[in-house]
Amino acid sequence: MRRVLILDPLSAEGLRMLRAAGLEVEERPGLKGEALREALAGADGAICRSGVTITREVLTGNRRLRVIVRAGVGVDNIDLEAATRQGIIVMNTPGANTVATAEHTIALLLALARRICPAYQTLQQGSWERNRFVGKQLSGKVLGVVGLGRVGRAVAERANGLGMKVMAYDPYVSHAWARDWAVEMVSSLEDLLPLVDFLTLHVPLNDQTRGMIGEAQLRQMKRGAFLINCARGGIVDEKAVVAALDAGHLGGVALDVFQEEPCTSHPLFGRDNVVCTPHLGASTMEAQEQVAIEAAELIMEYFGRGVVKQAINTVAVAPEALRDLGGFLNVAYRLGLLLSQLQADNVQRCHVRVEGEVARRDIRLLSAAVAVGLLERVVAEPVNLVNAEWLLRDRGIQLVEERSAEAGEFSSLVRVELQSPERTVIAAATLFGNLPRLVHLRDCRLESPLEGTMMILTLHDRPGVIGKIGTIFGAYHINIAQMTVGRNTDRPGGEQVAVLLLDDQPPPEALAQVRQQAPIHSVSIIQLPGRYERPWWLHGG
Repeated sequence: MRRVLILDPLSAEGLRMLRAAGLEVEERPGLKGEALREALAGADGAICRSGVTITREVLTGNRRLRVIVRAGVGVDNIDLEAATRQGIIVMNTPGANTVATAEHTIALLLALARRICPAYQTLQQGSWERNRFVGKQLSGKVLGVVGLGRVGRAVAERANGLGMKVMAYDPYVSHAWARDWAVEMVSSLEDLLPLVDFLTLHVPLNDQTRGMIGEAQLRQMKRGAFLINCARGGIVDEKAVVAALDAGHLGGVALDVFQEEPCTSHPLFGRDNVVCTPHLGASTMEAQEQVAIEAAELIMEYFGRGVVKQAINTVAVAPEALRDLGGFLNVAYRLGLLLSQLQADNVQRCHVRVEGEVARRDIRLLSAAVAVGLLERVVAEPVNLVNAEWLLRDRGIQLVEERSAEAGEFSSLVRVELQSPERTVIAAATLFGNLPRLVHLRDCRLESPLEGTMMILTLHDRPGVIGKIGTIFGAYHINIAQMTVGRNTDRPGGEQVAVLLLDDQPPPEALAQVRQQAPIHSVSIIQLPGRYERPWWLHGG
């Protein structure tokens, strides 16, 4: 009989389903350290929530455990690389908490707008102050939604029902697709902030989103606007929020999540225009039961029929196939990362063309690697070769694959074209030995390493420009490790692309000076892995 270890409290219905399926169920919440390692070593499957941390140490040497199911979305409490190396499948239940979190967002929105919490507090103190707590009507107001994943879309749907005008920013949702949800998309966060009466955040916490709403962004919002965060603590700079409230610039703030949790003391607490809750977004009886049911179904399907659904870490490829394609999977992944930072608005189509000898292999893996790079920094779910294409489709982006076994200028080449109604950006790369090299960008031929901190310029071909950039960076002690310039024609005087590999990230002041140089049209800073770094899913499967 298969044994399933329950590591966090799970609803009775989920437990009943597992036992009815003939599985042995052992409930062991609160385990850690050696006790957790021993319990996992004696189980075939495990179900957890966020209360337990499954580390490399507790998985090392485990020869029995085959599957871990996270009853919920986030899997940051599970060492995915360690699980993968041990051959343990990790699955989650990303849809179960959607409605609960969306409803909590709307609840906080209404509480702020109608000043419900301070009004009730004064009643408890024996005061009847109707004139003090005049609120704001939601109908006709603009709600700005940052992030149109499952929860963001559910919030938009409910806000539309309240008569609000919903505007959103999400670089990886098609504008045309968003119109089906009665959402008006904008091209950047900076475009959105001045327009909204209420701003709600629904993005993952990562290096790109940490502190994304800080002092500068709050200044861009209307005076009297409201901010709601039910996503992750750390997306909002809480000190900047306190300062904006003190200055009277923000009308109110509602937080369900905090930079440090549990949070029982905070400068925001006790203010009339603040509503805070202790991370209750998914805390409904229905959501708790639904995640348990979905987790139980995943375990039952896996042990009953060998079916893997909603896998987070499984690469459905033989290790020999990974080794065979490994170098070009790295090329494709880096091209996706590059283009995600160059073309980040209203993407509707991703066209992957594979040429030459590598086109004789399974190019679906290369397309999936491109998709991983495109999405890795913008979605909440962990992205890998298994789920990347599905996540692209979920955002209304069409993935097109094309192959040609005929070799061109290079024996093998991966070319990616990212399309939006406004523009198309093209990049192509190959391997020089085992190292990825960028050989085509926009409409220019060049040759550059595809690694580290890259500054990409588009400019008019004119003498002296590169020298000026070197002078600017020299003043800021920024070393240029390598530079490549490509033209769109064999003749001087046309358009150019310049790629500079930098040893350090340039400060904003240096970039501002570079942008002021007359022949330069655009400046982009791209962050890619180091020369010998590879994503964990490329280490053998």
